[in-house]
Amino acid sequence: MNERTSRLGHRPAAPSADVPPFVTVHTAVVLLAALFIGCVGGGLTFLSGSPLAGAVLAGLTGAGASVPVLRTLIR
Repeated sequence: MNERTSRLGHRPAAPSADVPPFVTVHTAVVLLAALFIGCVGGGLTFLSGSPLAGAVLAGLTGAGASVPVLRTLIR
């Protein structure tokens, strides 16, 4: 049996071209850059001797604050 056919021999319907993507490329780039900034900020905070909870808070704050800035910078 072919991979593309089901047990009854029918092929699944092709995805429609009208359906927009779940996440646009712009959104993915902004969120990945914010994740990177948050990880770097949190990691550096932890390495400076702060407790883990403070480093996580610093990373989340850095990621959250960078999203609006990155959204306007990346076009």
